[in-house]
Amino acid sequence: MQVADALRADIKKMKPGDKLPSQRELMDRFGFASQTVQNGLAALRAEGLIVSAGNLGNFVSDGSAPTGDVRDDIKEIRSQIQALAERVAALEERSAPSGA
Repeated sequence: MQVADALRADIKKMKPGDKLPSQRELMDRFGFASQTVQNGLAALRAEGLIVSAGNLGNFVSDGSAPTGDVRDDIKEIRSQIQALAERVAALEERSAPSGA
């Protein structure tokens, strides 16, 4: 929470699209372990204050990011992937030579 609280104060002074310091820089700044910094960033993402761009880093949100529950989205995507995997397996089974 200390990481999230300090970054909230920083974000108030930043503009949408501004890049936050890297995780390594935040670890050095706060003296916390990687997981602690990640937890702070996750809290800010959940609040919609920042968005993650993967390896590019974290950026101040412009407020347009959806605030829905990401866990529900992940469950839905996993369900769709599972259904697609089953369909592909069925298609492969049908197209395999009968002697294989």
